[in-house]
Amino acid sequence: MLSVFLEVLRRDLLLAWRNRADVLVTLAFFTIVACLFPFGVGAEPNLLRTIAPGVLWVAALLATLLSLHRVFSQDHTDGVLEQLLLSPEPPVLWVLAKVLAHWLTTAVPLVIAAPALALLFDMTQSATVVLILSLLLGTPILSLLGGVGAALTLGLRGGGMLLALLVLPLFVPILIFGAGAVDAYLSGTGASAHLMLLGGGSLAALALAPWACAAALRIAVE
Repeated sequence: MLSVFLEVLRRDLLLAWRNRADVLVTLAFFTIVACLFPFGVGAEPNLLRTIAPGVLWVAALLATLLSLHRVFSQDHTDGVLEQLLLSPEPPVLWVLAKVLAHWLTTAVPLVIAAPALALLFDMTQSATVVLILSLLLGTPILSLLGGVGAALTLGLRGGGMLLALLVLPLFVPILIFGAGAVDAYLSGTGASAHLMLLGGGSLAALALAPWACAAALRIAVE
């Protein structure tokens, strides 16, 4: 079973490398959205520091949403998805591998780019560390829940818009706790509660989302 997981993960990472323009577009979208806010609200340092956590989290959320169609669409078009569903291996394994590949190729580059964008908003080093921790704990939930949404809308006309309508309400709590972790740290109350909630949410999504995703894929293929 582990070999199946690793093989699907390796294959999806290889496909992402071959189509790295899609990954770069997601990263560029994240950067552009974050850079536009200082032009819109002004260059007052205190204001930029105040809005920075929310802006960077919204930009990361939208960039993740932009990339969710890549999780299953190519395999569905090529007929690989049907073969995977007919194989004797548990669907949860390769679904989890695909979601992990999406997180590695989408969220990890965003986390790496976040410190540089935090400088644009004059965030302190310690606040930037909290922001990175919140992104590392929260973005897996975005990929897992987004994978369920991508499976439910697979092959539908206007699936991209429907996907956004499905997952955006589910992303709101992650956005609140992710940005709230930095705000709580800056206010002196501590970010541990918010980070623990994000970690618990990631574990809950890890336990439940792959099963829901596998069931949705069977329905979409049938």
